Amino acid sequence: MNRRLTIFGIVLLLLLPVFGQATGTFRFAQLTDVHLSPNNAAPTEDLLRSVAQINATDGIDFVLVTGDLTEEGDRTTMLKVKSILDLLKVKYYVVLGNHETKWSDSGCTAFGEIFGGERFEFEHKGFLFLGFNSGPLMRMAYGHVVPQDITWMKQEMDKAGRDKPVILVTHYPMLDGDVDNWYDVTDAVRPYNIRTFIGGHYHRNRDLRYDGIPGILTRSNLRDKDGVGGYGIFDVTTDSIIAYEQRIGEPMKRWTALSLTKSYYDRAGKAEKYPDFSVNKQYAKVKEKWIVQTGVGIYCSPAVYQDKVYVGDDMGFLTCYTLKNGKNLWNFKSGNRIVGTPDVADNVVVFGSADKNIYGLNAKDGQLLWKTEAAEPVLGAVTIENGVAYIGASDRTFRAIDIKTGKVLWAYTGVKGYIETKPLIEGNKVIFGAWDNTLYALDKTDGKELWKWTGGLTRMHFSPAAVWPVAANGKVFITDPQRAMTAINLETGETVWRTFRSMVRETIGLSADKSRVYSKTMNDSVVCYSTQGDTPKELWASNVGFGYEHAPSMQMEKDGVVFSSTKEGLIFALDAATGKVLWKYKIGNSLINTVIPINGHQVLFTATSGEVGSLSSPQINK
Repeated sequence: MNRRLTIFGIVLLLLLPVFGQATGTFRFAQLTDVHLSPNNAAPTEDLLRSVAQINATDGIDFVLVTGDLTEEGDRTTMLKVKSILDLLKVKYYVVLGNHETKWSDSGCTAFGEIFGGERFEFEHKGFLFLGFNSGPLMRMAYGHVVPQDITWMKQEMDKAGRDKPVILVTHYPMLDGDVDNWYDVTDAVRPYNIRTFIGGHYHRNRDLRYDGIPGILTRSNLRDKDGVGGYGIFDVTTDSIIAYEQRIGEPMKRWTALSLTKSYYDRAGKAEKYPDFSVNKQYAKVKEKWIVQTGVGIYCSPAVYQDKVYVGDDMGFLTCYTLKNGKNLWNFKSGNRIVGTPDVADNVVVFGSADKNIYGLNAKDGQLLWKTEAAEPVLGAVTIENGVAYIGASDRTFRAIDIKTGKVLWAYTGVKGYIETKPLIEGNKVIFGAWDNTLYALDKTDGKELWKWTGGLTRMHFSPAAVWPVAANGKVFITDPQRAMTAINLETGETVWRTFRSMVRETIGLSADKSRVYSKTMNDSVVCYSTQGDTPKELWASNVGFGYEHAPSMQMEKDGVVFSSTKEGLIFALDAATGKVLWKYKIGNSLINTVIPINGHQVLFTATSGEVGSLSSPQINK
């Protein structure tokens, strides 16, 4: 009898699926850092293998897909990812990664259109799952969770009840150095019953703590050093969350576990550390003249016209404030987020929206004057000269538009990538970069192509696309993600000089007399070069002390003062002639967009964390 039972047991085991059976309350899988690319077949093969193996695994209830689905964030590749994920036999839930948020020709709108939204919420067997974006939207910076998503999380958890067990799903870990406002997130969710965060980004398994709250990161779906792809599997039992690594074609391997009965953090506590604002005491005479907490992410700079300030935001609003005290005068709602900086002239404010339109509004009251349709989202900043607005869009078209009527005067369709920069008008030329390794120069009167510069760049990620070009002494000056500053002949498009000496990236500024250009380095300092001559000549370098830096915030000079900002909420002012640090002021811990000086002692700013404001400093003896 015992022998028959033993044989029966062996047969039963052989009939079970090869990759195991759920042993607890429920099981789910996690795919992350897929990085599909049109230029590399391997990630596609890896994802197909993982989907096939998940489908062959018994007991998986659903799949979490935690960002970096693509390498370049483009719609076509996201559609391909979706077509593969749709092969799954169970439901899947997706959040964005930084490769979908930083490099996105749709301004991140395609992700929501393809996958149904930028965040998700569902309950499963007593657990609440909330997924949301944690990547830097369109601008190179640390990860960031926008204010409206933090509010949404709290509302969803309040509705579910504070003791409901919650699993939060992100791409980035909520750590200092990964997400600039990690402390806002951990403080916001701490009062609730957070069992763990689940994410990716590191491409390897990690069991972490975010101010005491558990955080689990899993391996990339890409094949590892042994040539084997894989993903994560989680078993949720009555008392534990158990994490496994599932390599393709191998048994899954347990690597960590969390208790569901243990309390890992103090729900009445607070973050273990906060950003350091002591610099504001060092320069105590610098004051916030006014500041508005909008509660919505902002990715464009303010535009100033007469006594008013105009700002676009992540919810698609173009808002007008008074320059004097920040009073909200009016707002206009477009159909999607506004990424590019607006411009204003002749009582018309012009801006593009990710809703695929370019708008002209009455600058006094916000009434719609005209709307010009594009085929794709419009992410470019606007430059207006002599009644003509110049702006690029993601339909690979650069347009010149009459600001009074909205009539397209000409359209250049030779762009190969999407456009986000602010165009430069210099003489008879309009000059701009795109995410196609190219800087373009067109005749501003008819859009005729005059020259193109590529500088030997081979990767899309090295494109001179975020920098706002400047020109002086017959040369155009740019910096790019390859960490070079370049001077280009204004008439021919030929490289005059290119230097990697200072490790600059995507920022540039021009002195009022056009004799100097400025740029932030990637560590602590601002450098100044001469615009004269055919070789690079550094005039000064100033140690501002802002640390590691890569935000595309330009340097702006006014009345002999250079103003700039960083990815961690710092605004600073330097003497334009010497580089001497005049003052520094920390607004928050998130990216400050290119600041707009009103004069040598007042500067306007916007932040990705939702602030709009004005700083003032006393007249300083430089």
